[in-house]
Amino acid sequence: MSIGGGVIEAGGLRVVLRPASEADYEELVRVYASTRAAELAQVTWWDDDQKLAFCRAQYGAQKEEYDARFPDAEYDVIELEGRTVGRVWVGRAEEEIRLLDIALLPEAQRRGLGAAIVGALIEEARASNKRLRHMVFMLNTEARRFYERLGFRVFEDLGGYLHMEWAPDSEEREP
Repeated sequence: MSIGGGVIEAGGLRVVLRPASEADYEELVRVYASTRAAELAQVTWWDDDQKLAFCRAQYGAQKEEYDARFPDAEYDVIELEGRTVGRVWVGRAEEEIRLLDIALLPEAQRRGLGAAIVGALIEEARASNKRLRHMVFMLNTEARRFYERLGFRVFEDLGGYLHMEWAPDSEEREP
């Protein structure tokens, strides 16, 4: 099962996932920039053009890295009501599914979209008896709580990042 190119229901909302293409570049940079907005707000000596240039460069570096390390990864645009509201990158291997990245614009957050997408990946992991793994920045406590609510557990602390995992047998360990 694959979440790409499909439709997921989230709290009565119709969320469309479709493969990202070069035509999506500007929207995907906008999504990426939204993930860095709080951080860049503190960089008062850059103007908006410099911040955008930084985000373009960082997005390009991230995409290049993911493409090199996970050449078969599924990279999808997340759409709601015909508008791009996010992105999701998923890599699959024989023993695991890896949620490489998921990002939603602020206006699309807290509406059940992320939970529905990650929930579909959990169902895929359950059906294929694979682990589902994701990395969370250690200072992003909201993300950590989100994944813990969905049944993920930290299995490795690398200082700056927490490696989290949902495993098919994790349901048996729940109290």
